Amino acid sequence: MDEQTIKLLEECCSGCRMAVESFEQIKEYVKDTDLKKLISDYTEKHRSLEKEAASLLKESGNEEQSAGFMASALSRFTTEIKLTFNSDNSQVAKLLIDGCTMGIKTLGKKANQYDKADKKAGALAQKIIRIEEALLKELKDYL
Repeated sequence: MDEQTIKLLEECCSGCRMAVESFEQIKEYVKDTDLKKLISDYTEKHRSLEKEAASLLKESGNEEQSAGFMASALSRFTTEIKLTFNSDNSQVAKLLIDGCTMGIKTLGKKANQYDKADKKAGALAQKIIRIEEALLKELKDYL
């Protein structure tokens, strides 16, 4: 497997993992059953996509990399602070929308940067971006 494909798949893995971590962290603050279900549904979608990316990496003899500790810790800390003072649906939606936007921008940039990656990796990156866009659209109802 070429370097660009590996890098793109690693980015897919780490982005999905960070999303799942955020969903799990935020879920404890959510009171609304519909919003909780939405978060749960997208948690499973992201887990599935992470497994798909990890499987593609493994097929080529590569392992998925762990997410950067500092980025993960900072994200966790920021979310805790924001939700401690205000955890209504609107605040939860805003945080998740920020995460979706960051995911779309980051993965879109990496997909363009690694444009020589194989078709499976590129298609997976686009699939993740579409999932993020769909979640973003659904979250707007909670603002």
